[in-house]
Amino acid sequence: MLSLTMIKNALLSPVYRIYQRRLSSQVRNGNVPVHAAFILDGNRRYATMHGYERMLGHTLGADKVEELIMWCYDVGIKIVTLYAFSTENFRRQQEEIENIMTLATERFETILADERIHERKIHINHIGDEAALPPKLRKAVRDAEEATRDYDARYLNICLAYGSRDEIVSAVKSIAQKAKDGSVSPDDITMETLREHLLTSSLPDPDIIVRTGGETRLSNFLLFQAAYAELFFTDVYLPAFRKIDLLRLVRDYQKRERRYGR
Repeated sequence: MLSLTMIKNALLSPVYRIYQRRLSSQVRNGNVPVHAAFILDGNRRYATMHGYERMLGHTLGADKVEELIMWCYDVGIKIVTLYAFSTENFRRQQEEIENIMTLATERFETILADERIHERKIHINHIGDEAALPPKLRKAVRDAEEATRDYDARYLNICLAYGSRDEIVSAVKSIAQKAKDGSVSPDDITMETLREHLLTSSLPDPDIIVRTGGETRLSNFLLFQAAYAELFFTDVYLPAFRKIDLLRLVRDYQKRERRYGR
């Protein structure tokens, strides 16, 4: 028997398709962000809301991420950065951590076999503490990075075991060591010096940072790089995120005047 939700979705589906095409047309004619970063949140709450096991929420979230990546590239966004697992997430129950790491390993292995990655020349890069990852995941990450090393049409950065404060401290230590060795003068240290020592040194700062799941904080994500990013927080849990939601965010981004303090 069809539920009221299923009937409602079936009736609204044609309307959403028309609206999505209209939004796509509007967005493509505007200024599309070059670099979009996402704080992926809401998997566990989505599972709880629907009476699912917690891990199923993570699986559904991973499925959605695969769609989200391609939506971004279809819109014209060239660089996508995903905050998938933070250094603080290691405080969760060990069973959940292990399940997430297994899921991440499977998804990295899937990337290697995904024709879309190779057809679109997507360069894959891990950002975070690789040593904190289990061996199988480290191998999967390295294999994906190596297989896409020469691609430069689009970029996909996946933050696992990442924390912005740790990143900044590590950068400062590296600069301090160079100052101690005499290879850099303290008077010559600038913001660009710090930027060059961050894990994202090869990337432009994000134009837009989106957090799903209803929380309104950055949670130790790209704190230095986010200085002039446009921030968007949506109540939609990650597994329920739609292409329409992405298009709306990009449209709202296009309406903002970015003055950079001028």
